Amino acid sequence: MTPTDGQQLTVALSKGRIMKDTLRLLQQAGIPVPEDIEESRKLILESSDRTVRYILSKPVDVPTYVEYGVADVGIVGKDVLLEAERDLYELLDLGIGRCRMCVCGLPGTKGGMVSRVASKYPRIATNHFRNQGQQVEVIFLNGSVELAPLIGLADGIVDLVETGRTLAENGLVIQEEIAQITTRVVANRMSFRLKSEQIDNFVTGLRQVTEQKVQAILGRGEQV
Repeated sequence: MTPTDGQQLTVALSKGRIMKDTLRLLQQAGIPVPEDIEESRKLILESSDRTVRYILSKPVDVPTYVEYGVADVGIVGKDVLLEAERDLYELLDLGIGRCRMCVCGLPGTKGGMVSRVASKYPRIATNHFRNQGQQVEVIFLNGSVELAPLIGLADGIVDLVETGRTLAENGLVIQEEIAQITTRVVANRMSFRLKSEQIDNFVTGLRQVTEQKVQAILGRGEQV
């Protein structure tokens, strides 16, 4: 990746569960990444050739950084994008961090019987039930939403489901799938015009890697 007119590309990376896979994809795509990015306590790091600056952030803040232009590009889960509803260009599905956004509850509870749900994603939950013509009270919880149906706080929850193990251990089941969730590359609208060549190179490299991975999976007869 080479600089364009001396401009540096600023990328907001989500810390947490998708970080390691994201860094692996960047490296495979030939995008320069600081060697100590996983161990460093710094929140802003530059690549050795100074073509890319990385902002390490909580996922929920990535869309804000990109919309306001302090980052040109962001890498973040689709769940965060759906909840934030920021004005961004969504450029690429990286296919990592795969999980599902679901309505869950105790066995025997039907979706139409839900009058109150708890969620870390109140906007997603509200939009989902509104689109179904249901009036549902949504309670925002910041953690352990699985508790809500067990203690009578809510009839169900709207949350991410990866393996389903946590649900099963707490006696909950999936009642409905809202959306498939994967990690996406997004861009600031102004940066997309002013740094079009850099962003295009960045996305093209990642797209080639993800397409190769998909072909390898299909070649083994597995589902993507």
